[in-house]
Amino acid sequence: MASVNQQFPTPKSKIALGVCGGIAAYKAAEILRGLQRADCLVRVAMTRRACEFVQPLTFRALSGEHVIVDDYSPNNTDPIAHITFSQTIDLLVVAPATANIIGKFANGIADDFLTTTYLACTAPILVAPAMNTTMWEHPSTQRNLKQLKADGVHLIEPDAGEMACGTIGPGRLSEPERIVTAALGILERSQKSDLRGERILITVGATREDIDPVRFISNRSSGKMGFALAAAAQQRGASVIVIAGSTTATQPSRINVVRVTTADEMAQAVAIELEGATVFIGAAAVADYRPSHRADQKIKKLNEGLTLELERTPDILSQVAATRKEGTLVVGFAAESENLLQNAQLKLQTKNLDAIVANDITQSGAGFDSDTNEIKILTRSNGNVIELPLMSKADTANHILDMIVRLRSDKASSRTVSSS
Repeated sequence: MASVNQQFPTPKSKIALGVCGGIAAYKAAEILRGLQRADCLVRVAMTRRACEFVQPLTFRALSGEHVIVDDYSPNNTDPIAHITFSQTIDLLVVAPATANIIGKFANGIADDFLTTTYLACTAPILVAPAMNTTMWEHPSTQRNLKQLKADGVHLIEPDAGEMACGTIGPGRLSEPERIVTAALGILERSQKSDLRGERILITVGATREDIDPVRFISNRSSGKMGFALAAAAQQRGASVIVIAGSTTATQPSRINVVRVTTADEMAQAVAIELEGATVFIGAAAVADYRPSHRADQKIKKLNEGLTLELERTPDILSQVAATRKEGTLVVGFAAESENLLQNAQLKLQTKNLDAIVANDITQSGAGFDSDTNEIKILTRSNGNVIELPLMSKADTANHILDMIVRLRSDKASSRTVSSS
């Protein structure tokens, strides 16, 4: 058998499709065909249990390629198939993904061809779970899914509906067309290098301002939006540095993160890193005020009330805009509970920003610690307002980065015009 390198000619996108043992395994054939219609070359790897639902011959007939179940099989002449299979592709799609395979992926268990392929894979990975509703909702499954997200795996959540077992709820494999669309979107983004050469500095999370050794003033920021921006920017070729305060979201792997606590510490860290930055994104929720005096000892409950005197913290966004070198783009965030556009426009102008991302935190799915966001982007150069619907924070991040790419192009065009 020819090597995988020979079987995947360029320039078509090369996709590996992993199929696991579940009643939804038959839908993987539709996914394969959908990817082929998008001019992708697809090879299939199956778990042993998947072969009890669909025979490998089905996928061999559709793909025209040898289907790997066991890399030690006499039919497989490649002695390191999991390496050549995984490292010569543009995307790994696992659909359906069972609770078992998700648990193995999340915990680094490699005991068959598909799990070793996952560990050896250097391409983006899309996982489409399918399982019984109770299994989907089990804390261990949700814990494993959270770990996969933290590891940078793309997940397409299952649909709700009637299962083969008769139960009704979330867990049914998402429709093949939706999986194909998600896969093609990931391919498009992963093949972009439109931020290559940019050095993006991002602030993330919440700052904490001490009242005493026990208590502090802070806010509900989780860091999910900022970390999504960092991961997407790195994927698109940028060099990324994150200054992170308190976060509950797991930071992406392979991202340079500087940890701070207070607004002062964040301001100092930003000042150090700003010199080499070409783009600054202020996604952190910096505390606007701090106690004027921090108690050295825990304040006791001796009185009915407690009065705190507060003072302003450094305005990091304004400082960055005022001290940036020529050509550096500055993007801010405005999380508002009223008068969204008016408040965002005021912040855009008074802080001298290139753009601002505004979201109404009172809207369902768009507040703090949510996996989704619904934003409006205002730019200083043309006064346009870009309105985006509710979507995942990963998709939101890419729309924000698209805007940054356009701003950079506009500035380059204006320099060309002025010099001519």
